[in-house]
Amino acid sequence: MTDYYIKTKRAFTIIRTYGWLLTVLIAIGGLWQPKLGLLVILIMAGLTVTAFFTGRYWCGNFCPHGSLFDVILMPLSKNRKISKLLKSKVMIGGFFLFFMFNFSKKVFNVAKLWGSMAFLDRLGFVFVTTYLMVLVVGGVLALFVNARTWCQFCPMGSIQKMSYSLGKLLGVTKRTDRKVTIASQAQCHTCGKCARVCPFQLTPYLEFTDKNQFDNVNCIKCSTCVENCPAGILSIATERDALALKESTSLEGYENRQAIQAQITEIIDLNKDTKEYTFTFISPQKVAYRAGQFILLKIEDEPKSYRAYSISTYNDDGSKVSVIVKKVDQGYGTDIIFTRFTVGDMVELEGPMGEELVPDREVEKILFIGNGIGITPFVGLAKDVLLNQPVASQVKLLSGQRFEEDFLYDDYFRQLDDQYEQFEYISVASRVKSDKYHKGHVTDVLKEMDVEGYKVYMCGTKNMIIDSYNILIGKGVRKEDIFYEGEERIKEIA
Repeated sequence: MTDYYIKTKRAFTIIRTYGWLLTVLIAIGGLWQPKLGLLVILIMAGLTVTAFFTGRYWCGNFCPHGSLFDVILMPLSKNRKISKLLKSKVMIGGFFLFFMFNFSKKVFNVAKLWGSMAFLDRLGFVFVTTYLMVLVVGGVLALFVNARTWCQFCPMGSIQKMSYSLGKLLGVTKRTDRKVTIASQAQCHTCGKCARVCPFQLTPYLEFTDKNQFDNVNCIKCSTCVENCPAGILSIATERDALALKESTSLEGYENRQAIQAQITEIIDLNKDTKEYTFTFISPQKVAYRAGQFILLKIEDEPKSYRAYSISTYNDDGSKVSVIVKKVDQGYGTDIIFTRFTVGDMVELEGPMGEELVPDREVEKILFIGNGIGITPFVGLAKDVLLNQPVASQVKLLSGQRFEEDFLYDDYFRQLDDQYEQFEYISVASRVKSDKYHKGHVTDVLKEMDVEGYKVYMCGTKNMIIDSYNILIGKGVRKEDIFYEGEERIKEIA
């Protein structure tokens, strides 16, 4: 079974990337130059002050030990689930009292040397040994449990929470606190990715408030969930900005999202690692959806998790839909679907959702571009446009894969090409010798195409979409005429 928690990049700034050097400098270098330990006083002051305004933001953005855990040790970590005991109030409170008692005792003993030449060295050495202890204990926990295990009961974290509580009490944080914010809960895929990558193993997707913010005192605002959200709808924002975002976010394509009880009535093996699942609706029995939209499939209850899949085929009376699922190596969701879901099973769906790939009915020239499993939505879209969009005089589908066996619905698209004069199917493969396919990549063919006057709809790998987007812009296609799934995530596109 694939592990639930995911190792991913957590350092998005220079400070986060190289902050661990300060830990090594103080903890190791301080053994020879004890005065280096006095830098910890500035660190303690910094985390206490910033916490007054925005909680544990320091932990996720400036902490040298946090940088060490995330950048150096996380790649080597077992990345296991952190024990509830280590997160408990008893553990946090008890360790805080134990730590502060011993630390204060050491500082008190050194204070007797006040005014002597040895005072600063001895005081610095107290901080050096403390920093070294955190490096060793926190490092062992990071390697054998989880990178941020120490942070669950870190005394500095407790100090930040106390400072944060004071800021809340005085009403300061209402204006200054920046929290994980969701543009709209209606757009959330409920996939749990934010929880799977969270350094503290929190569950933002299950805890957003009515202001669309994650109000958990342990959140370190590190932006890891923001960077990994499949829907691209997370950000770090103040309450004021969150409310403004909530008001300005369009829910077009999501206004009919609903819970659906369905039954798996057919499973077709398309190739060795790709299957098509057909769901017949039970309650409600009919669902109105448009070609180009997607649905959510619940894969488990604990933790609550769904996976989003584009609707590949459907019947006209709205009583069933099909989705294509490609097994992903080390994929948590597809592993569950492939091993547990069988014909006859009752499942929970949510949808329909999305509008990025739903064509304007007044469009005359349409270009669909898909590669990999991204060809899925165009199975239904191509037929829908040809049947229900008489103004569409030219419809082209550019499909790219690596091997011949990777092409899904290849015969189906070729039949549409033969049947409809206005439809052209262009298939391109990078690793085949057959004359049946263009040789190369989607972008190779796109560079030679006449795309003037077309509206373009893309779905596929991130790199393909970025490269295709840039080619289209270079050919004079307007930005507003290019559409693609996951628009918010592809930040490289201007």
